[in-house]
Amino acid sequence: MSTSREFHYRLPRRSGGWRPGSHPGSSLGAGQEFVSHVSLYDRPDPRRLDLRASLREVRGDWLVRVNRQRVSVPVHVIADVSTSMSFGFPKSKLHVVADFVTALGHSAFRVGDALGMFAFDAHERPDLFVPALLSRGVGDVMASMLASCAGTAGSSEGLEEAALHLAGRPGLIFLASDFHWPLDRLDEVLDLLAHAYIVPLVIWDPAEIQPPTRDGLMPLRDLESGRPSTVWLRPSMRARWQEAVQRRRADLNAIFSARGIRPFYISGEFDSEALSHYFFEATA
Repeated sequence: MSTSREFHYRLPRRSGGWRPGSHPGSSLGAGQEFVSHVSLYDRPDPRRLDLRASLREVRGDWLVRVNRQRVSVPVHVIADVSTSMSFGFPKSKLHVVADFVTALGHSAFRVGDALGMFAFDAHERPDLFVPALLSRGVGDVMASMLASCAGTAGSSEGLEEAALHLAGRPGLIFLASDFHWPLDRLDEVLDLLAHAYIVPLVIWDPAEIQPPTRDGLMPLRDLESGRPSTVWLRPSMRARWQEAVQRRRADLNAIFSARGIRPFYISGEFDSEALSHYFFEATA
């Protein structure tokens, strides 16, 4: 995979931790961000001695510089592998998620962040669990697991089971799903993950959000239940289709914005530059 598929991400708020990385940290250490001067006796680190500040000190104390260090953060993907994620042409939504985690694996390794994965459909999928690892190839492993898996109908209960493993833990969490399941417990899931910085990836295929332009009989099959049906596509049906898409988008935006979260919408191919721009806007 070429480096052009990588994207740049950075948390817009300070993170705790001790391991050096690229994100603004709250801990003191060998960083570049100056915080203050303290007495050498309070912080006995002669390497940080500031001679000019010490000469200006009226009490005659030797002063050392105290800096904040940049830290690494754990990054996790919670991936929806339900049946509806297998929809899409020429590439299914699940393969779009696989493209994303491949790019994320290279991006996380470049900045020194460990990357892991949880997955769900009707329930948590422990067979797709990947612990957080600092490895160049972990994204490729995750992508191959996603591209070859099969799922059942999705649910917010399955998401909640997966999210419980990250409850109360800081870090960066990408929630990748089409959100075609009932959203009744999504609020509870976001509460569980309140200590982390959450990026919802709403993945829709263009055929889902743009109805065909021609009128006529249209065979359909519900990917979650498998039930076939046939509809007569006409202007009024096309209008209701578009209204349903807009209503779903408004519902998702309302749930996420109530917690200060901005969803990132993907329609078709994963765009690494657009995701980089998403993070630049958040940190601006």
